[in-house]
Amino acid sequence: MSTWGYALGADKKPVKAQDLFAPNTVMSRMKEHFSRYTVERVEQITGMKAADIQLAAEIFTSANPTVMMYALGMTQHTVGVENIRCFTVLQLLRGNIGVPGGGIDAMRGQPNVQASTDFGIMFQYFPGYLSYPTEKTNTLEKWTKASGTFRAKWLKNMLKAWFGDYATPANDYGFNLLGVRNGSHNDSIYGLFEDAVRGTVKCAYICGQNPHVTNANLSMVHDGMCKMDSVIVQDIFVNETAEFWKRPGDNPADIQTEVVFLPACSYLERRGTITNSMRLIQWRMEGPKPLGDSKPDYEINNRIWHRLQDLYKDSTEARDEIIKRMTWNYSDDQTVEDILKEINGYDLTTGKLVTGIGQLKDDGTTSSGMWIYAGVYGDGQHKAQRRGQEDNGDMGIYPNFGWAWPDNIHLLYNRASCDANGQPVDPDHKIVWWDAAKGRWDGYDVPDVGNRSKGPDTPDGQKPFRMTGEGVGRLFAAEYSDLNPDGMTRDHSYTPVDGPLPEFYEPVESPTKNSLHEDSRAQFNPCVIYPRMPERQRIGTKDEFPYVLTSSGIAEHWCSGTVTRNIPWLNELVKENFVEIGQKLARKIGVKSGDKVKVSSARGEIAVKAMVTERQQPLTINGEETHMVWMPYSFGFKGLSTGPSTNYLTIDALDPNVQEQEFKACLVNIVKA
Repeated sequence: MSTWGYALGADKKPVKAQDLFAPNTVMSRMKEHFSRYTVERVEQITGMKAADIQLAAEIFTSANPTVMMYALGMTQHTVGVENIRCFTVLQLLRGNIGVPGGGIDAMRGQPNVQASTDFGIMFQYFPGYLSYPTEKTNTLEKWTKASGTFRAKWLKNMLKAWFGDYATPANDYGFNLLGVRNGSHNDSIYGLFEDAVRGTVKCAYICGQNPHVTNANLSMVHDGMCKMDSVIVQDIFVNETAEFWKRPGDNPADIQTEVVFLPACSYLERRGTITNSMRLIQWRMEGPKPLGDSKPDYEINNRIWHRLQDLYKDSTEARDEIIKRMTWNYSDDQTVEDILKEINGYDLTTGKLVTGIGQLKDDGTTSSGMWIYAGVYGDGQHKAQRRGQEDNGDMGIYPNFGWAWPDNIHLLYNRASCDANGQPVDPDHKIVWWDAAKGRWDGYDVPDVGNRSKGPDTPDGQKPFRMTGEGVGRLFAAEYSDLNPDGMTRDHSYTPVDGPLPEFYEPVESPTKNSLHEDSRAQFNPCVIYPRMPERQRIGTKDEFPYVLTSSGIAEHWCSGTVTRNIPWLNELVKENFVEIGQKLARKIGVKSGDKVKVSSARGEIAVKAMVTERQQPLTINGEETHMVWMPYSFGFKGLSTGPSTNYLTIDALDPNVQEQEFKACLVNIVKA
């Protein structure tokens, strides 16, 4: 990775070439890299006709602006990050970032996924996408050097929210109380269950998740929980994870794990925020009262925390100091609004809520539980509750409806919609602009600039992508930090581990060779670590498993089905698991719709009914006919509708950047049962 970088000038900034395609420029290197991807080669790899590929390219390049919308079909691969990088490169080349009607939009999942990632549900991040410390960043000074002073400010504000008066410059704001993650260890949920099988993870607290259905290679999940001392499950319904010890065919007497179930009320039974794909935070009102003993998640968490504090109040262990120092001012009658205010943050010198990120300071006089949400409760206004219908400019912004992070900016990088002089490139669809008379950036949206009083004749006014050190979009994803005039280093942490330019690799399990790398070891992504436990993660081969399985959710059953499979009318629509196969494959194996078939992979075997359709057509891949089959994954042995779980078949190979599983491709065999 040290060779992925820019040529720097005397000012330590990337050298800007006079000719885009001069030797060794980003554009010339990119052109060389992708020159191998001819439409004929792509047809050979994908089975999509060259004429159709050409037509798609012509449609895309003839329309501006365009928006790219994607979901898990693009991400659930061992090249998932590279796939999305392709979107980034294409849209930057076409000028479709930061302009009305442009962009790259992730269609986030049903269970408030955007807010979940905002709040640090990923193992490598704190809330607000701040990196978790590792052995290489185990002091505030080291963390700041790696993440930049830009982010250190937000971390200090979070630590002030956590540790209150204890957090001071003298003790690095309590940084040393934090746990340190082993940077070379896989701390994803897959690593957790692998460690449980090894006997090193003794307890799991699983909230709003059902890994006994949703994880690939489910046998690993089951065996891991059987080896744990205790499993705590907090959910709306008793699901497969909560009663894994009742799995059909197992003897509960052989499983010694203690299981605790905490009944949580549903999102309909409590008020609070939900954040959608465009970062819009909306307040949701309470519907029916919680049933039985069920309680909101925040009430359960509050009770547990108070009990923990009581248990550890007299501890003298250094590792327990974080529990004793944590500021937790919530009583039993707390409100969700109280939590949102702490997330928003305070000016600690006045006790007033901050109105935005710009009010957060670096000296310990402000706090914010999550910097990107600073301002959602600013000016004493509960902005997530707003429902204003004003839309100045008729641009679909609706700035007074809810509140978008950060700083109510609806279109990120909107400075890129203007020319070098700060004027809209498309005056008919203008969204922000430099107003010379007012001496500031203005617009129908909040201008996404570092300082709204710094005009286009200043360095700050010429950074359409202010979160990168370069200040411009990254076609080449290399590590770079920039020391700005304000003395703050900007981002240099988003470098994919598997290359600065996207590259194609076959899935870990594939029926064909990688025609781009036939003479090398790069059949699949060379940065993927698989198998991680060879005795439990065998890679299937084409001779034993000749067909490609892809899996996904369905409209009727969301995620693991914990909720939807407990709703009678949804079970009437789809009552059991099945496999969809094409007519040609059905004739080959002697199967018709409704027949029971046995589907097997290197990891497991299940029996389901076949659904034969015309949709599943074989593809010609590298000159060979290749059959693909499809299965939904939302079934298990609990709920009103039960069935075998598809994820006993799927492979737990992971993208090396974010540990996303390869649900979209593995090898299986199908025979009539």
